[in-house]
Amino acid sequence: MTEASEASWIRRFHPADGSSVRLVCLPHAGGSASFYFPMSQALAPAVDVMAIQYPGRQDRRHEPCIEDIGQLANAIAAVLEPWLDRPTALFGHSMGATLAFEVTRILEAKYDFTPEHLFVSGRRAPSLHRDERVHLAGDDGIVREMLALQGTDAAVLADDELLRMALPALRGDYKAIETYRAEPGATVRAAMTALTGDADPRVAVADADAWSAHTSGGFGRKVFPGGHFYLAAQQKEIVSVISDRLFSA
Repeated sequence: MTEASEASWIRRFHPADGSSVRLVCLPHAGGSASFYFPMSQALAPAVDVMAIQYPGRQDRRHEPCIEDIGQLANAIAAVLEPWLDRPTALFGHSMGATLAFEVTRILEAKYDFTPEHLFVSGRRAPSLHRDERVHLAGDDGIVREMLALQGTDAAVLADDELLRMALPALRGDYKAIETYRAEPGATVRAAMTALTGDADPRVAVADADAWSAHTSGGFGRKVFPGGHFYLAAQQKEIVSVISDRLFSA
């Protein structure tokens, strides 16, 4: 992995070279690394937060999206390999939760590195497959899904030019997550915490609980007020959960 390509994937908004632990953050479908700027700010300097920027959005919008979770996970694991010099946890929201799980599997199998913790947010367990086809819908169908989840700024959805820029990444990411199939019985060694909103239209609390079957480490679950993007109003509480898990004796 060259320095240039590594820089295109990793965003360290508040570098904390003296921290004892890192947290790698993986965005949702259509999301970007900047989604985690507030979390990075809140956790620095105790935690060195590294947010991942997928191809196909913002400053990488001219690159093709990677429309396969396995390929994307392998690329991210390779980018992270030089950074595994200290305890490292992963946090993923929605599609990012599934991706964080697959990246963890690769880190454990290929690099013999077990993350300090795996935080999976706003996503049902990998074993709970549902036939979803948003990526095959027209542009209006994708916009309707975004409105239902309330995860995209209304100003973006109302601005034709911004929407045209965002739709390719949204469609590519939805294809990746909707065509994903977990390996039967797939587990990780890392301890895991599942986080979810109590009014998420896509993830029931039982769906979050089902992650417990995918780890041989400890498992915990936290439910917050809110929908699919409960994080926006619960930053302080989420940061507290992360800190407790990473720094508890």
